[in-house]
Amino acid sequence: MPVISVRDLTKTYTVGDHVVRALRGVSLDVETGEFVCVTGPSGSGKSTFMHIVGALDRPTSGRYVLDGHDVSELSKDALARVRNKKIGFVFQGFNLLSRTTALDNVELPLLYDAKSGLKTADRHRKAKEVLALVGLAQRADHFPNQLSGGQQQRVAIARALITDPAIILADEPTGNLDTRTSIEVMDIFQRLNRERGITVMLITHEQ
Repeated sequence: MPVISVRDLTKTYTVGDHVVRALRGVSLDVETGEFVCVTGPSGSGKSTFMHIVGALDRPTSGRYVLDGHDVSELSKDALARVRNKKIGFVFQGFNLLSRTTALDNVELPLLYDAKSGLKTADRHRKAKEVLALVGLAQRADHFPNQLSGGQQQRVAIARALITDPAIILADEPTGNLDTRTSIEVMDIFQRLNRERGITVMLITHEQ
């Protein structure tokens, strides 16, 4: 069964007197363990598609099934639960809390999940495990301003991994990084996909 199945997805916006058709009947399957890139120039609908796949928005029409669950018409609260449990997000801007250590930043999704029932020691242990996966085991107690851009993005990747999501959704994850660091970050995504079978969907304008 595909981890993502999209059928005839459309998204239409009305801006004044104009109708903008951002998505026009998109259909696609992403199998468990695939690494998929969604590419295209600005205005091609990448961000709109990402918002729907990430359960941040609803389609105007069509069907979206994530990990066996139809999320096309879920309530806002239900979409929030899907985002927390099923999707790990990695953004261009890192989105780390500046006064919080790498370890605590990584733990955040577990704190938002009231039903996880994990004790503090268990959260710490799991956060350290995923930091080790991205090569930052020795930086757990560092704050974002003590880390390079590449290291901050590694923290963001670890945070995305901590809930064992069905998919990692990365939106321009190398957009704020230099070329060498971008290659290092992409290597992490590829290694997680290749060695651990993690499904990755990358949104990018870069070929």
